[in-house]
Amino acid sequence: MEYRRYFGQAIDRLKAERRYRVFADLERDASRFPMALWHSENGDGPREVVIWCSNDYLGMGRHPKVIEAMRAAAEKYGAGAGGTRNISGTNHPLVQLEAELADLHGKESALAFTSGWVSNLAAISTIAELLPNCLIISDALNHNSMIEGVRRSGCEKTIFRHNDTADLEEILKSVGHDRAKLVVFESLYSMDGDIAPIGEIAALAKKYNAMTYVDEVHAVGLYGPRGGGICERDNVMSQIDVIEGTLAKGFGTLGGYIAADNVIIDAVRSYAPSFIFTTALPPAVAAAAAAAVHQLKISQDERALQQQQVARTKAALAAADIPVMANTSHIVPVFVGDAELCKSASDILLEKHGIYIQPINYPTVARGTERLRITPTPYHTDAHIASLVEALRDVWRRLGLPFGAVPQPTIVEQMPKPHLKIVAAE
Repeated sequence: MEYRRYFGQAIDRLKAERRYRVFADLERDASRFPMALWHSENGDGPREVVIWCSNDYLGMGRHPKVIEAMRAAAEKYGAGAGGTRNISGTNHPLVQLEAELADLHGKESALAFTSGWVSNLAAISTIAELLPNCLIISDALNHNSMIEGVRRSGCEKTIFRHNDTADLEEILKSVGHDRAKLVVFESLYSMDGDIAPIGEIAALAKKYNAMTYVDEVHAVGLYGPRGGGICERDNVMSQIDVIEGTLAKGFGTLGGYIAADNVIIDAVRSYAPSFIFTTALPPAVAAAAAAAVHQLKISQDERALQQQQVARTKAALAAADIPVMANTSHIVPVFVGDAELCKSASDILLEKHGIYIQPINYPTVARGTERLRITPTPYHTDAHIASLVEALRDVWRRLGLPFGAVPQPTIVEQMPKPHLKIVAAE
């Protein structure tokens, strides 16, 4: 059998559907973030570009305290973790990181993983699997990592319409009080930038005897007086059973985690294969992450400046009639509505204007809602914003894209599919 042919055909399908992903070769300059050097494929040599789509929302990956913590820990403990925590023990910086995270969310314990994707997969699947006859009730726009966690659990699931508490209550009421139920949702949805009604969801869960699991990946570090996320900002952390977050976005390093009561953390630690059999975070990464978490607990400066530049970016784009999809968060999605045009817009921005913004196409968003996702940081200056606006205006004119309000998109295919009632596990 000619195996290679099948892989080639799979790639060809992606290219035909305009879903083939191209990774830009970038050298981020920590001393001048958001500046970077772009190594183009045509061999012209490196060119300076401005990164406008980093998930290092606060620039903590270049913070002096974070870099120094990583350097000191690497020098003291070495580069690697030495194995799984069962084999090699838990390196002390990781113990300190988990204590910082538990304190951040007002929980008894926390557990760190190698990524936010892994933490969702491990925690959701393990928690649901340990509950007898558990039904998972999942928001329709939950992240892929949460969907994979639901699948991995082997439990029955049902999907409630996005941020629709009336639909959620209808499902909870129909299931009955005594059956084990786990409601999983995000606090801030990173493609549209909208925010969940966490307090209402938590109240419904309590009323109908359900556990709650919230993904705060795109909110930790950025919201709340100490960076505890939307739950902290809205004063509902104590009403949520499990809070999941990442260290790779607002905290600028690497890893994921959950925070909850001791018994929940101990159960996940003891039963989740993707935790048990995975090498631990290296001490240097753990130390850097702990430094970032601690810094954002005691400092408002990073959050305040980022929110200021987000507001200025949104206002400047709106004044230029660039179609920004409205929300109240730090995400700035610019609507395009076509996969090929979205890729072309990204290419022109990079090649002609020295601006890097990755196109967001299906399956990350529904077909017909393709967009450029802009993420201002504290280090984007007013001059950067002005250049971005002029560049986008030029791109819109070149491609004949409509200026003004965001049009009602013609959604070719929903992602994920529309509301489903209870179905057997896949």
